[in-house]
Amino acid sequence: MPNLLRQHDLQDVRLAGDGFVLRPWRPDDLDDLLAHANDERVVRGLSDRFPHPYTRVDGERFLAGQVVDLTDPVFAIEIEGDACGGIGARPGQGDRRHSAEMGYWLGHARWGRGLMTKVVALYVPWLIQSHWLYRLQATVLDSNPASARVLQKNGFEEEGAQRCAVVKSGEVHDLRVFAKVQPPR
Repeated sequence: MPNLLRQHDLQDVRLAGDGFVLRPWRPDDLDDLLAHANDERVVRGLSDRFPHPYTRVDGERFLAGQVVDLTDPVFAIEIEGDACGGIGARPGQGDRRHSAEMGYWLGHARWGRGLMTKVVALYVPWLIQSHWLYRLQATVLDSNPASARVLQKNGFEEEGAQRCAVVKSGEVHDLRVFAKVQPPR
C-alpha cells in the first residue's frame, strides 16, 4: 500500500510547473485573492460557494478555512508571486475514500494561455498518487466549454450530465460530469 500524504504535510507541498507554482494558500494572499476573485467572469462558472461580489470578509473566511477545508489538497496558483487562482480536491470518505472531487478557478487576466491545462496536468498525477485515488471527478456547468476542454486535454472522460442540477443567475444548467480513473493494480 502506498504511503499516503498526511494532512499536516500539505503545508510543505510546493509543485513547480512551467511558469507557475502550486502551493498552500497563505494569509498574506488576501489582496491577490480579492483582486482575482472579485470578477463576475470568474464567478459565472463556479458554485455559489464562490460569491460575487467577492468581499474582504469572503477572502478572510476562505483563508481561515471556513469555506473549504484547507487541510484538504487545496492550493493557490502562483505566477510571479501573484496568487491568481486556485485548484483543490475534496477527498471522499468511508467507502469513497479512494475518490475525490476536484475544482479550479483562474483570474481572468490569465485566461486564454493554456495555463489551466498545465496546472491540471501537474496537479492531477500528484493528487492521484499522494492520496491513493482510483477516481477523480470534476463537474462543469454546461455553459463553460473551456473548462470541459481543460479536463478532456488531461485525459478526463465525460461520463454524462446531471440534468437541471444548478440554478445560476436565474438560469437552470446541466452539470457535465468528467472523471479520470486509475484502477487498482
